[in-house]
Amino acid sequence: MDIKEQVKLQFGPNAAKYVNSPGHASGEDLRLLAEWVQAENGAAGLDIATGGGHAALVLAEHVRQATTLDLTPQMLQEAEAFLRSRGKETVRYVQGDAEKLPFEAESFDVVTCRIAAHHFPDPDAFVGEAARVLKHGGSFILFDNIAPESDDADALYNEVEKRRDPSHYRAWKKTEWIRRAELAGLRVELLVQTRKTFVFDPWCGRMNVSEQVKRELEAYMLGWDDSLRRQLGVSEEEGRVVFFQGDYMMLKTRKVR
Repeated sequence: MDIKEQVKLQFGPNAAKYVNSPGHASGEDLRLLAEWVQAENGAAGLDIATGGGHAALVLAEHVRQATTLDLTPQMLQEAEAFLRSRGKETVRYVQGDAEKLPFEAESFDVVTCRIAAHHFPDPDAFVGEAARVLKHGGSFILFDNIAPESDDADALYNEVEKRRDPSHYRAWKKTEWIRRAELAGLRVELLVQTRKTFVFDPWCGRMNVSEQVKRELEAYMLGWDDSLRRQLGVSEEEGRVVFFQGDYMMLKTRKVR
């Protein structure tokens, strides 16, 4: 199955869960996003792969016209309901592909994307499109889970994500995102990296992971050697995984060409 159809299949039935998911609805990253967006003093902003609409809410509070885009119609519906409940009545909702944005060049002062890019099969096209629709001097802000720089830990982390969610394409290393941004004519201005904890049961529950797959995932993770378990922050109690950890990148870039 095409990865984009898999995204629709996975996220359509689970759209409402992402509006209320604590890891998506709150966090220090949203405060930082607000700080970065407000500093731009922009007129028009775009939130790519808006999901539950949490980044779009931040955007709508600091630009005059906010536009959301998502591949999955149910996600857009949930985002619209969420944003309207917060008093945001003028946001635009567009169904579309992050790798083929349906907007004219230089349409936006700020472009954001939060906790979504690991689903995109062509990240070069995504970053290129974000740069294309951004005005010269505008800011592209990307927040996402990132893979460890170690190739071994990178492979294990992405394997776990893929087993839990078949629509997961790849979490990239921060060095890969930096290179991608610079090749697209974006200058890196700020990068913040933090540790991110995934509580195992609700993390599986958001994707309706079967009990069998959960047990297989636990056995897989508990079979790692001690060094890799420490690197990926696996916490175990009585033979069950309580949580594991990854890294999270908050990147702010500027269009310079």
